[in-house]
Amino acid sequence: MNSALASQLLERLRLRQATVGVVGLGYVGLPLAVEFARGGLNVVGIDLDARKVAALESGHSYIPDVPSSDISSLVSAGQLRATTDFAVVGDLDTVNVCVPTPLRKTKDPDMSYIVSAVEAIAEHLHPGMLVILESTTYPGTTEEVVQPLLERTGLKAGRDFFLAFSPERVDPGNGMFTTRNVPKVVGGMTSTCAELAGVLYNSAVETVVPVSSPRVAEMVKLLENTFRAVNIGLVNEIALMCDKLGIDVWEVIEAAKTKPFGFMPFYPGPGLGGHCIPIDPFYLSWKAKQSGFEARFIELAGQVNGSMPHFVVDKIAEALNGSRKAVNGSRVLVIGITYKRDIDDIRESPALDVMAILHQKGASVSYADPFVPTLTARGWLGGCELHSTPLDPSTLASFDCVAILTDHRTIDYKTIVAAAPLIVDTRNAIKASYPHVLKLGGPQSTATDKTTGPFPAGATV
Repeated sequence: MNSALASQLLERLRLRQATVGVVGLGYVGLPLAVEFARGGLNVVGIDLDARKVAALESGHSYIPDVPSSDISSLVSAGQLRATTDFAVVGDLDTVNVCVPTPLRKTKDPDMSYIVSAVEAIAEHLHPGMLVILESTTYPGTTEEVVQPLLERTGLKAGRDFFLAFSPERVDPGNGMFTTRNVPKVVGGMTSTCAELAGVLYNSAVETVVPVSSPRVAEMVKLLENTFRAVNIGLVNEIALMCDKLGIDVWEVIEAAKTKPFGFMPFYPGPGLGGHCIPIDPFYLSWKAKQSGFEARFIELAGQVNGSMPHFVVDKIAEALNGSRKAVNGSRVLVIGITYKRDIDDIRESPALDVMAILHQKGASVSYADPFVPTLTARGWLGGCELHSTPLDPSTLASFDCVAILTDHRTIDYKTIVAAAPLIVDTRNAIKASYPHVLKLGGPQSTATDKTTGPFPAGATV
């Protein structure tokens, strides 16, 4: 350690005497705050949403991955509290920024949430404080945006206060890999900044991975999600190809993944959703363009993935056409509207795009999702509020087509197969073949009615 300020903070962190703050109490910030509190630190969560603060203060969680029992016990023990007032930053030893980083309609980064949070922190920044940005962003943000905003106070990063970047790696709904056991990449403005950040995270996570700079850490996150986006784009294109060739892409993937080396399975679907994968590659592409570099793989994958909702609508139209029905006037039920299975997050969900396109084409659109009881008018482009439809046989039979867009494990697919007259399955939720089930990337159905019965001998749904 090269300063008295750093030594004092190090001692407080190691003795678990530090008070740490987390700005943004969503899917990233709340689990992190809980882990810090479990690690023995005093934690203050900061969020401008008064409803979140009230819920936490009363011991209730609004994030499925964080049980209310955990919140209640930590609040009761005095390890965790929440506020909407940034003035509390003046009493903090460290603060982690976990705010959203969406894209503008022009596909360039929207830095407004980061800027607002950092400006609010700067008003109460004090010597010896550690500030860590966790929001996913383009390489250079920590040094080009965060550092100048904080240094307007006259304090200098690496000397008077400490600054680092550590990308969030949250996978909502993943019970195996959580905030605690996913390695934490850390890049500090100086070696001292990195060391202090590493000691902080060691109280909450099992493994800390130091890198040489914030830019490297920022690039790590973008590489991880761009890798996924490009490979999903590839398998989506293979699915489109298999659809034309009459080959079952799901069977192809299952056979290919038996190779023990040189292959990693990715799966096609109706498009990309969530807070990272549809967005992060465009952060990287945008930054590359600023340097005169064209990220062709990234752009192409974005085009393929972005076209999938339209392909799904075409698949639904094809299915209806086989029953001598048009999309216009047909009743279509979309099953699953979250961006992935078994969570309640609809951010950037391709199912909402599919619903909007169907609505524009004149279909009467409904949805069923056990994790989303109500879809507000602002939540999709249909202009009206919808409520989740019960999946009972009589209701299923009343729709002209049922489209499976998110394969929640709690859904009874046997009932859907038995009752729905026509099904388009984009997730391979229905494993067996049925005449009335059309799959994304699968051979075209040879019939449109259930002439063989809903469950052939030995078949599994």
